Amino acid sequence: MLFFYAAYAQIPGLDSVKKVLQKEKEDTNKVNTLMALAGYYQVSHADTGVIYAQQALDLAEKLNFESGILYSEGTLATSLIFSGNYPLGLDHAFKTVSLAKNVDPVVRGWAYSLVSYSYYYLGEYNTTLKYTREAMKLISDTVREIYYGWRDLALVFHKLNEPDSAMLYAKKAYKGLKGTGEGNISNVLGDAYAGKGNYDSALFFYRNGIPVAIRDNIQPWLIDCYNNIASVYKATNNLDSASWYCKKVLDEKIEKSYPLGLLNTTNMLEDIYSIQNKPDSALKYLRIATNIKDSLFSREKTMAIQNLAFKERETQKEVEAAKLQSQNRQKMYSLLGGLFTVLVIAGLLFRNNRQKQKANTKIENAYAELKSTQAQLIQSEKMASLGELTAGIAHEIQNPLNFVNNFSEVNNELIEELKSKKSKLKNQSSDEEEEILNDIFQNNEKIAFHGKRADAIVKGMLQHSRVSTGQKELTDINKLADEYLRLAYHGMRAKDKSFNAKLKTDFDGSIGKINLVPQDIGRVLLNLFNNSFHAVMQKNASTSSAGQSYDPTVSVCTKRLDRKIEVHVRDNGVGIPKNVVDKIFQPFFTTKPTGQGTGLGLSLSYDIIKAHGGEIKVETKEGEGAEFMIQLPV
Repeated sequence: MLFFYAAYAQIPGLDSVKKVLQKEKEDTNKVNTLMALAGYYQVSHADTGVIYAQQALDLAEKLNFESGILYSEGTLATSLIFSGNYPLGLDHAFKTVSLAKNVDPVVRGWAYSLVSYSYYYLGEYNTTLKYTREAMKLISDTVREIYYGWRDLALVFHKLNEPDSAMLYAKKAYKGLKGTGEGNISNVLGDAYAGKGNYDSALFFYRNGIPVAIRDNIQPWLIDCYNNIASVYKATNNLDSASWYCKKVLDEKIEKSYPLGLLNTTNMLEDIYSIQNKPDSALKYLRIATNIKDSLFSREKTMAIQNLAFKERETQKEVEAAKLQSQNRQKMYSLLGGLFTVLVIAGLLFRNNRQKQKANTKIENAYAELKSTQAQLIQSEKMASLGELTAGIAHEIQNPLNFVNNFSEVNNELIEELKSKKSKLKNQSSDEEEEILNDIFQNNEKIAFHGKRADAIVKGMLQHSRVSTGQKELTDINKLADEYLRLAYHGMRAKDKSFNAKLKTDFDGSIGKINLVPQDIGRVLLNLFNNSFHAVMQKNASTSSAGQSYDPTVSVCTKRLDRKIEVHVRDNGVGIPKNVVDKIFQPFFTTKPTGQGTGLGLSLSYDIIKAHGGEIKVETKEGEGAEFMIQLPV
């Protein structure tokens, strides 16, 4: 982030510096030398950088060297971040912020950038944005740092999927840094163009980043350039070029120095060979990717142990400091004074313990109330959904019952007619008699068909109203989607008889039956259909009042992909405003008027799909409609 360029400073006569370090006295000069070595190694050999930074911090604390403690903490945070130990790096970054409260604003900006950098690699991009902006407020008067601030904003907005903002800041940063080639700025601008779908410009800047990475001997930059170029070629279906650049990464032999870069490469090669129908090659790189993941898992365990070691060292320092303080106190106070102090401390601890117990009781009660309220709200959402479903089912059941009643009456008439014919013909065969018998048989078939249909609708309603067992069963997703589409439509018409909409279905017959919890997936589909009908009803009302022509349409389609199936629910209604689209899956958030929605429908749908190992996404354009896409594993 803002400090990133400092990490690559060269140290003239590195071997000589190391030799001098061995002979240096334990003073502030040695602290500065250790920090310089940490800064030199923190990218190429991050673990070595951690060792030197920790030595610098220990010595600075021993000497009570305040500025040395501040910069050693920051250097240690930087080295930990580059080593991939982001949680512990964040811990030391916050310590740096605390130590920098009363120093120069630029140094405070640097401290905030350490925090933002940690959150960036932890995937907390909104928090990253907050601390990056805090840092930029403090360094707004320094030209070079502000360029890095713009670069950092471009990186964050790219991750937040805001391509326009990412492009704005990437161009501003590039204008200031293109002459130096610092800050990996070509790669950042390439990301911005890729986010906008401008792949030619993205390739141009990714390629410009290659000689800079080679010049500065920064292997992660070089690997990112190759991977980014490969991802562009893969996105544009130029698979041979994509695999060529992936193999450039393999040629760099980065197994230990940049495993995440290698993981991205092997995953991409596995996808490419799968697309090209080369199962042997795809399997090869799948195995390599699996081994890298296992290695990373082992690395995570190592980091956990390292974290414990760091914490233990800090605990030991605190114990030693407490011991020294206790010895000084014993010299200063008499036995009586010491006893009085112990009694006071005991009283305070007892009072604090009582207060904590009371606070814990209040928290437990509040938590119980919150859980109860949440359960009530979920039940309210379920009952609202059940009410809409029931209205649709009542209409649906009426149709087969009408068929049953009508064909029963026709059968009675045919039987009477047959009796009359039979008495007249006196047991003689007749074509008319055969025809009447055939009609009765066909009518009975229709009565049976519609009776079974009514029975299935009632069973579906009962399944929906029951608490889900969570048991998966083989289910026809096409039939399930079609059934709930029509139930939702008739439920909406039960509320407003004047409402009409066009229903479109496009089901992939090759899907067959898949394992899922039908009650839960049924609730998800019913919720999406209800939202779609609500959206087209809103738009229909506004266009009618304006005298405009509008054809309300809700469609559902299914399709089978390689290892998953997709269900798309689309409407041409009012759409979802851009400023709220990121919030629609949050609990209790709703765009419906007060009293018409609890804000739990999409949140529960999101949880159900995640529990099935799938994903739910939305694409929308305000005023033109929305499309929800559900992905479920086969």
